[in-house]
Amino acid sequence: MCVAVLIIVIDNTIVNVALPTLSVKLNASDSGLQWIVDSYSLPFAGLLLAGGELSDRWGRRRVMQLALAAFAVFSMMAAESHTLGQLLFNRALMGVAAAFIFPATLSLLTTAFDDVTQRAKAFGVWGATAGLAIAIGPIVGGYLVDHFWYGSVFVVNVPVALVTLVLTAWLVPESRSPLARRVDLSGLLLGCLSMSTLVLAIIEGPSWGWLDGRVVALFIASAVALVGFGVYERQRRHPMLDVRLFRQGQFSASAAAIAVSFFCLFGFVFLVTQYFQLVRGYSPLSAGVHTLPFALMTMVAMPLGALAGLRLGVRWTVSSGLVVMGLSLAWMATFAAHQSYWGSVVAAMLVLAVGFSLVSAPSTSAVMSTLHSSQIGAGAAVNETTRQLGGTLGVAVVGSVFASFFGRRIVTLLTPLHLSIRSIDIARSSVQAALKVAASLDPPGHVSAALVARQGIMAAFMSSFHRGCLVAAGVAIVVGALSFRYLPGRDRDTNEETSVATSTTL
Repeated sequence: MCVAVLIIVIDNTIVNVALPTLSVKLNASDSGLQWIVDSYSLPFAGLLLAGGELSDRWGRRRVMQLALAAFAVFSMMAAESHTLGQLLFNRALMGVAAAFIFPATLSLLTTAFDDVTQRAKAFGVWGATAGLAIAIGPIVGGYLVDHFWYGSVFVVNVPVALVTLVLTAWLVPESRSPLARRVDLSGLLLGCLSMSTLVLAIIEGPSWGWLDGRVVALFIASAVALVGFGVYERQRRHPMLDVRLFRQGQFSASAAAIAVSFFCLFGFVFLVTQYFQLVRGYSPLSAGVHTLPFALMTMVAMPLGALAGLRLGVRWTVSSGLVVMGLSLAWMATFAAHQSYWGSVVAAMLVLAVGFSLVSAPSTSAVMSTLHSSQIGAGAAVNETTRQLGGTLGVAVVGSVFASFFGRRIVTLLTPLHLSIRSIDIARSSVQAALKVAASLDPPGHVSAALVARQGIMAAFMSSFHRGCLVAAGVAIVVGALSFRYLPGRDRDTNEETSVATSTTL
């Protein structure tokens, strides 16, 4: 199950270090770069409920194996994309397949471990794998882009998917819902429609404008579908998802904590991989390697986060983790362009990894512990939907904050240089475009204006980077404070001997 998680989650971040290359090869603007990331996340988030429900009905292992095979095929198609439109379409198909894989992994783990303590440890390892995948994605992607062509970041999925198919058939027992009922097609349609329109509105809001008629219409459609889903599910004798679960503070606060942790993480990864390449001049591989401290700390801290949840309670562990993430991002908002890597940069990444690790496993355990055995698939889908929704929001919101501030600074910088309106519009679309315009300012042998413009572009990048980090920091700290009120504290009835045994085992 961890190998399956690895391949799915890596694809959320493996393309990040390839974004500068894709911007040149496919002539993609900042908006296009965001869509390269979000075209995978949109169908992934929108179809997770369908993945959870169908795996409950048809068999969780069977559905996952079929989806893994499809994921390998769609990855090859993405690797052969030669235009931005082709890449976005094929990435969307990969997201569809991923939506039927991820819920099954969490469902199968939940049914495999009856003991609460053992299950919490399993969630810790599962969460560590997901966190590690997010962090090592840029490293793998950087190596592949440096040594092969950009399509190799998708080809790498194929052998991993095939290995996972073999391992699953050999080691994983089949599991399905104990209730024999028909597939809830109406519930699936309403749930998927609500999530898809919401994510699309969030993605396009920054570029279309939050008050644009299309964005408002998408938000309204999402709300109507969500209300319809809730009313319909409450009337069913055996609902796909008992929406009354959201009345429980534990369920809702845990889901919100998961969403915010991924909001911060994906926003950070989107910014830092460009910072390493465009400001510090690292190659794609080097940019990925420089995120390795985060990955290593996540491997160590994630199981410890699961243990902290057992010993200290979900309330203190998760709320503290969110606040720690917020403080780390606020620290990053003070970085200079050439901040010491082995000083503040590494330290901030380590602190961010600790905060993230304190949130993930305890929140997942809190969500899954509220579910009936017949709703494990739907609950796993809700758990992963919050991750994807949070990650998509992170790229969309933090990316749009960055783009809006950067665009305004570039206009202010280049307007006095008497460039054409078209040149300024091109320059404000992305950092790479701005650098290209700056390089063309002076004739050969005269570099004064070009150097001044380049320095201004780097200053604009850092200013926008800081604002993006501050937005993410504010969200994490506020939600961390709110979650303390609703999350459960330490279970005082827990046997101390069990806690000691858990600590020794971990």
